[in-house]
Amino acid sequence: MRQRGRHRRRRRGRALRAFLAGTALALTAAATMISASQATVTDEGPGALKPLSASGAERLSLTEETVPRSDLDRLAAGMGRPVGVSAVLAAADGRLRGADGCAAAERRALPVSPAATRAYCWNAGDTDGWQPGAVTTSGDADDDGMWGSHRVILSGWSRSGGAAADRGLARVAFVDADDLGRLSYTWVLLAVPVDGGRDYRGLVSHVSGMVWYQNKLLVTTDDGDTAALYVYDMNRVQRATVTGEEVGRVAGGWSAHGYRFVLSAVGSYRLDDAADAARPTAVSLDRSTSPDSLVAGEWTLDGGDRTARLWRYPFSRAEGNSGLLAADTGGRVRVSQAYETKLTGVRGVLSYGDAWYVSRAAEAGKLHGVLWRQTTASKDDARAARCGAAGSYDCWSPRTESLSYWAETGEVWTQSGRVLFATPLASAERTAAQRPQKLADQ
Repeated sequence: MRQRGRHRRRRRGRALRAFLAGTALALTAAATMISASQATVTDEGPGALKPLSASGAERLSLTEETVPRSDLDRLAAGMGRPVGVSAVLAAADGRLRGADGCAAAERRALPVSPAATRAYCWNAGDTDGWQPGAVTTSGDADDDGMWGSHRVILSGWSRSGGAAADRGLARVAFVDADDLGRLSYTWVLLAVPVDGGRDYRGLVSHVSGMVWYQNKLLVTTDDGDTAALYVYDMNRVQRATVTGEEVGRVAGGWSAHGYRFVLSAVGSYRLDDAADAARPTAVSLDRSTSPDSLVAGEWTLDGGDRTARLWRYPFSRAEGNSGLLAADTGGRVRVSQAYETKLTGVRGVLSYGDAWYVSRAAEAGKLHGVLWRQTTASKDDARAARCGAAGSYDCWSPRTESLSYWAETGEVWTQSGRVLFATPLASAERTAAQRPQKLADQ
């Protein structure tokens, strides 16, 4: 994207914040309240983040691999000229329901504190058999919060039902958020080029982490694909020419599991073979660092005996490396910061300034999870909102695998179940005022 003047970004930012403030929806108390009988006091917290040793941080390194340009050109020649994000948004054929249209069961996915200021629900007919995952926005893509003339939200999903051959397929909803009172969207299938660019296969992964930075989309992968992150070029969206359940080249053209658009990977960041190598399952963007950085965290079992690591990779400033991580001449990408948290059940992770926000999934038998605020300073310990008559820390949404901060609006976007919602980061900071008893050092 073309760099814009700082004065223009500030004017647009002020106007956007004013617009959002004027259109913010008021969610009812019924949508954001739990009873005392549903809340249990949590007296112990995870304490401060503990820096990893140099050797521990080195095990989180990745290796960059790129798809040959000739493969990408061959695929584009076969499928036709790539289209941009605007063309995808113009083809929107789905619409999210506003908070008032969400069912009571769906609204139970909203946090108690900090409360959501916006909420939308996906339609069952369009999401049955699919598992929700990560969220990223044009607020990540460009520092003025826009992609060209559009405000955009990307929502990742993976196939959890249907035929065995379809399991794990990944797709992304391109959501037109120009009008926050009317969100429309189009599905795009994520794919990986094969056979030298003569064909592609579907990406097989749960999309638990996703960051759109500049013209690249970075997507976490799990057991279905062995890369830690796949890289997509947002200027290389292709149109499918055949409507069918198949994926790839078929008789008569190109198919994308019934969708009209497909996005094929242009590269990846590969894992090391070591058992304790990086396994990023949650990622987000931090624009408060210099250079901007990709924040990552790993999933751990709720109540397990292994704590989670949180770390960051710097983005490249080199010419021609738009949207890519900073790699050395050997393609090695090393962390710039790495910590250990005593939390288990980690899902989403977000860093801004000196604070790290980590969402913890709801424990068995509970309706809500916890959003913890941690720093490296032991005097701050860890903090979380409290709610209900019993003063529980279980105030967050039950399962948010992704946290995306939209700096120009001051909001954190995420999704849980069929609910896409946003809450101001200032509210998360303000409500995280209770300091629990610190766990004993391990």
